[in-house]
Amino acid sequence: MKEKKNMRMGTAVILTHGCLHSSDAKTAHGLIRGTRRFDITAVIDAYNAGKDAGEALDGHYRGIPVYADMAGYLKENPEIPDFAIIGLALCGGRLDEQWQAIVMDYLKMGISIVNGMHMQLKQVGAFADVAKENSVEIIDIRAAKPFDQCHFWSGRIYDMKIPRVAVLGTDCAVGKRTTSQLIIEACKSNGIDAEMIYTGQTGWLQGYAYGCIIDATLNDFVSGEIENAIVRCELESGPDLIVVEGQSALRNPSGPCGSEIILSGNTKGVIIQHTPFRTFVGGTRSLGCLLPDIETEIKLATMYGARVIAITLNGRGGTPDDLVKYRLDLEKRLDIPVVLPLASPPEGMARLMPVIKEFMRNHEHLPDTSTRKKSIDNKKNPF
Repeated sequence: MKEKKNMRMGTAVILTHGCLHSSDAKTAHGLIRGTRRFDITAVIDAYNAGKDAGEALDGHYRGIPVYADMAGYLKENPEIPDFAIIGLALCGGRLDEQWQAIVMDYLKMGISIVNGMHMQLKQVGAFADVAKENSVEIIDIRAAKPFDQCHFWSGRIYDMKIPRVAVLGTDCAVGKRTTSQLIIEACKSNGIDAEMIYTGQTGWLQGYAYGCIIDATLNDFVSGEIENAIVRCELESGPDLIVVEGQSALRNPSGPCGSEIILSGNTKGVIIQHTPFRTFVGGTRSLGCLLPDIETEIKLATMYGARVIAITLNGRGGTPDDLVKYRLDLEKRLDIPVVLPLASPPEGMARLMPVIKEFMRNHEHLPDTSTRKKSIDNKKNPF
């Protein structure tokens, strides 16, 4: 295994504009839980000012203070940070006028902006001019790679031997990346060298070495970029296990995703992150798009050729007692581990380790997720 490169870029504050406590701030939440790319010195959020960011997030102190504004920050910190990171992930990926004014203020203070929204600030003349005048950067994480730098799917994935587990979800914003991160940490605590393949902007911000940002990738190259990230990870780092972060959901009508990770990544193991107390797919209540039930989601993953080895739960919207009751009932019905990653006091991910180790031992004997060696009996094929 090769030694990991130091990815530290500098000090940074996270901008959440009063939304630190909301699910829109999932980018900030990931950074508060840990990043190898930045030294996070504070969160700027007037609503939660005076708190510790970790305690505001999940009750765990992390030594990251929350200030109402940069003036409050500078009273206690003599040097301005190198970067200000936009900590929200908003539907549509556009910054409104209020957010644009905030970004402009930070650029004028001589602070570089890290932007994970779809709106490309570098392409807006006013922002580019102010950044140049103040000798700072605008880093648009979701800027698409030129097509000649993208990778088309090649089939090299079939030669890769390291076991792969995908953390998929029944919806957006249910905690797939957080669970992936916790699995990586649990593996390392159990002597398993695990690497995560990021598929969204927060994974890049956290400093994971391998991945792609799926929703900033030309559609023709999504499968190839997933494959390339996995191949590079295996050839360069050679971990014991690769965990692939899922995006959106297999049946989310506003952004279906997951089949590429199973098929193009030839991924044989799946952990499904489920949110049992959410009735509708996020943002579709008025349309009546019901969240898929977990049993049919398992069947769908199985039809794609993967084996679901565990379920992890996001309890948002329910009481702790209701969540525990749901977990026990579901575990009995499915006969696979059902885990609460963020339960308080935390269960930890220890209950996943036996099934992950068993999967690692036997993954080569699982059915191939590809269709390259399968024949179709047209008489039996219902389609």
